[in-house]
Amino acid sequence: MTEIENMSFEEAMKELEATVGRLEHGEATLEESIALYERGAKLRAHCDKVLRAAEERVEKITLAAGGQPTGTVPVEGL
Repeated sequence: MTEIENMSFEEAMKELEATVGRLEHGEATLEESIALYERGAKLRAHCDKVLRAAEERVEKITLAAGGQPTGTVPVEGL
């Protein structure tokens, strides 16, 4: 199993969706379900962390008087 911290957002979401599917369909024993739930919670936390980091990097496009893009300004600068 891949370490969650090393997963991309897409990889983590794909595994999280598969985990939720297994839990919803009752395809696991009680012990397996508990382990799946715990891993799912970690995957969700990782996805939240990656999304927050992406939001922090979002930049605002600045426009010149004529409406042409002139560059970007970091969100923190707003």
